[in-house]
Amino acid sequence: MKTSKIACKPVGLALGAVSGMTAGALFKQTWKILGHDEDAPDATDEDRSWRAVLFAATLHGAIFAGVKAAVDRAGATVVGRLTGTWPG
Repeated sequence: MKTSKIACKPVGLALGAVSGMTAGALFKQTWKILGHDEDAPDATDEDRSWRAVLFAATLHGAIFAGVKAAVDRAGATVVGRLTGTWPG
């Protein structure tokens, strides 16, 4: 196994946890900025419409994917610079 892949594993785990927390906080702030006073609806919220539930889920997924891609790319860049080999 390449040194860069071995070095990337613990970095990836730590960055994954950070990216999940960051994405969650960013989603909550975005939800508030969009004018929603309440928390985002869960899929099983009986009092919320399909539209509200699906919009919240789509927005949450998009934010999470964007943050994850940015963090993964930054982590790979750091590992690549430290080891001289691009991980992956």
